[in-house]
Amino acid sequence: MTENKMFCFQCQETAKGTGCTIQGVCGKKADTSRWQDLLLSVTRGLGTIANVLRNANVTTDMKVGDYIVDSLFVTITNANFDDQAILNKVDIGIALKKDLIALAATNNVTLPDWQEVKWGGEKADYEAEGNRESILRIENEDIRSLKELTILGLKGMAAYYEHAARLGKRNEEIIAFIEKALFTITNPNADMNTLLNVVLETGKFGVDVMALLDGANTAAYGNPELTKVNIGVGNRPGILISGHDLHDIEQLLKQTEGTGIDIYTHGEMLPAHYYPQLKKYKHLVGNYGNAWWKQKEEFATFNGPIVFTTNCIVPPAPTANYAQRVYTTNAAGFPGWKHIKADTNGHKDFSEVIEQAKTCQPPTAIEQGEIIGGFAHAQVFALADQVVDAVKSGAIRKFIVMSGCDGRMKSRNYYAEFAQALPKDTVILTSGCAKFKYNKLNLGDINGIPRVLDAGQCNDSYSWAVVALKLKEIFGANDINELPIEFNIAWYEQKAVIVLLALLHLGIKNIHIGPTLPAFVSPNVLKVLVDSFGLGGITTVEEDLKKMVG
Repeated sequence: MTENKMFCFQCQETAKGTGCTIQGVCGKKADTSRWQDLLLSVTRGLGTIANVLRNANVTTDMKVGDYIVDSLFVTITNANFDDQAILNKVDIGIALKKDLIALAATNNVTLPDWQEVKWGGEKADYEAEGNRESILRIENEDIRSLKELTILGLKGMAAYYEHAARLGKRNEEIIAFIEKALFTITNPNADMNTLLNVVLETGKFGVDVMALLDGANTAAYGNPELTKVNIGVGNRPGILISGHDLHDIEQLLKQTEGTGIDIYTHGEMLPAHYYPQLKKYKHLVGNYGNAWWKQKEEFATFNGPIVFTTNCIVPPAPTANYAQRVYTTNAAGFPGWKHIKADTNGHKDFSEVIEQAKTCQPPTAIEQGEIIGGFAHAQVFALADQVVDAVKSGAIRKFIVMSGCDGRMKSRNYYAEFAQALPKDTVILTSGCAKFKYNKLNLGDINGIPRVLDAGQCNDSYSWAVVALKLKEIFGANDINELPIEFNIAWYEQKAVIVLLALLHLGIKNIHIGPTLPAFVSPNVLKVLVDSFGLGGITTVEEDLKKMVG
């Protein structure tokens, strides 16, 4: 393997705020970055061909769309560090691409003469092709920025789509758009206007995919409801489940029922407690710990097995006492960790995890008490009269949407300080792991309405869009931006990118994002977003309180 510097700038913590070039701040090594670049190249080529065939009315197999979605998901920050798993995915994509090329030839469909389409997939060329297909293959900074903004939005979209598909909810229009967007960003001649339009269209389908997942989750598990979640521990062995996939925790709960094993959620799996069909399991004991980035110390004290259903893996130290009890599934992967695959019916066998749990000590308590959540759109609508009365009486002056991600940077303490400094006549609307900065603070309530309303996972930011549109209707506002709602969004990875693009599509302006602006947005592209949408960063707590609350 020849030495080759990587380049990756897709997450908020990227080195020096410009890009990781030796090793990712996330722990991703240069070789892994290269194979992810290669996988994305194969995916762009496959999506391009699928789009051309679709436009020629040639039908492709559903497995093509599923592959594209899964490959995009694999390359999300902190999802998969397993080089061999990524290369296996490359092999599958090349085989699919050859099948589609043959299908095009059979139907006399002409394909573009672009590198990602015509590359033959010879194993001896994997390294060279991976190097060639890095982000920096695009020399023009603004073209690169728009293409990366789209691909990062597609990664977030793919994550949400995959969760919905596992619950039997699919949408061919979303798959068609993903293929079209891949075609557009693969085109070496695409101009700025074309690329800007596909960025904005990505936001439209971001709304659609979050609605699809919302429908899938609520159809399977009921509408989230106001729930108090235990943050202490029991005296039985436990399994800790992290990530975002509700279908996985349901299967784990079913398989552990009556075994003497308790199930705990971690990080983004916390909102599983809010769903009636999941909270009915008495051995779903509580949530253990905080946001993803604290996992090293929290996994060490949990004592039992840990299951990663999606991204948010932090590579453990070689001496970590939990390395032999971590499992991955779906798009997640890490070298040396056992990977649980689904059978053809989507069933996963967690028996090995369960048997290991039986040999482990119960979790060590790291805190006690409870937190409240479950305020997705249906629950908020159930409180609509109270909310409207509180707004009309002046008891609630402003709603502050503080959705998004948490992370390691000390600058993120801004969000805890901002939440604490907000006047007592304001309500925080949150979703995603950003909430761990303030969901354990005692911020009180307004006429019985908690001042922190947690809708759930990052995709549940959709709830705040639904709530905003409903309030617009109730108050007879002409524009969603006339409502007493401000957006102060923390971002880290690509699911936050698709949420942001979705909010822009809905016409929401003057969104603040932080703690830093994305490195993948060039100055010229940022100017377009500022001029068109009033997008801005954060400053100090004091200054931002003046802007958002007055």
